[in-house]
Amino acid sequence: METVQGKITFIHHEKQYATIEYVQNGKTKTINGNISEKEQLRLKELRIIQKVHHYNIGDEVSFIVALSARGDKQIADCMQFLFNNELDNIINKANIENRLVGYLKKVEDNYFVKETSSYILFPLILSPWEIKPQTIKVNEPVFFKLDNLKKTGKHTASMFRSEYIPDFLKAMDHFKKKTVVTATVYNVSPHGIYVDIISNKIQAKLPVDESTTNIKIGDKLPVLITYLSGLKIIIEKA
Repeated sequence: METVQGKITFIHHEKQYATIEYVQNGKTKTINGNISEKEQLRLKELRIIQKVHHYNIGDEVSFIVALSARGDKQIADCMQFLFNNELDNIINKANIENRLVGYLKKVEDNYFVKETSSYILFPLILSPWEIKPQTIKVNEPVFFKLDNLKKTGKHTASMFRSEYIPDFLKAMDHFKKKTVVTATVYNVSPHGIYVDIISNKIQAKLPVDESTTNIKIGDKLPVLITYLSGLKIIIEKA
């Protein structure tokens, strides 16, 4: 079978298929291909592809035109990602000034940002302590940052200016001032001592060592926040 090259012009993330535009015998045609993880793992097992790819609009791909399982239409089979110049341009731009503009999208319970010039969709990673975007902001333009710039195929987005719950802002103030906080133990396991730092919304884990042998649920412990970001918090006994 002949291998064809085309460009993804549309992605249906819920149904996990992509529409590819390609030229054959001087005529522009479109065809759909399965981009689900299950299908890609099958292709990887057959050694047709080397790794699973998160497909984006603008991806140049190669494929074979084949009949669907029901034999009623043509589909793009054995899809392989080749390159995406538009994505490369966005990454280069983010490396210079990581402040991009996109439209906020929601697919089921997950948020995405669609970059305005390329329509490439990036998963939006929200902090556990971040206030989720209001429904009214969906489909509205937002400023965002591109993360994991050096990890091919693993690029994600985060809000350029995140809004956090008051408890997190209080924890951030304690972190900056190196304030000792009285934490309450809510769980004890062989893997760690789990504590509430600010109410039950800001929680962290202390490692188990000789000094934690007699600690039990309900105990009060003085702790110091040694690291705090939107995704991770590290504490130690004060």
